[in-house]
Amino acid sequence: MAKVSATYEAMVVFSLAQGEDAMKALVEKIKSRIEKNATLNEVDESWGKRKLAYPIDDETEGYYVIYSFTSAPDFPAELERRMNITDGILRSLITVK
Repeated sequence: MAKVSATYEAMVVFSLAQGEDAMKALVEKIKSRIEKNATLNEVDESWGKRKLAYPIDDETEGYYVIYSFTSAPDFPAELERRMNITDGILRSLITVK
């Protein structure tokens, strides 16, 4: 029988180049997209602003956010696709918790 839902974790590194207000708006945009298509369990912003191990797009700092959510198996692929084409997101990774 196919799995109906699973718990996922999405770690996203946001760019700080366009300012903190733009970054906060993008954090909320991703949060609302997850809430619309899945059950959002937690948003962890405790990592916050960190120095990157290596420059990404000439940026040396990023803002880390971890989203924990439960959804159908097809939603994480769509979320990852949208995050990959969104300006202001340096890196993202979605894993099954």
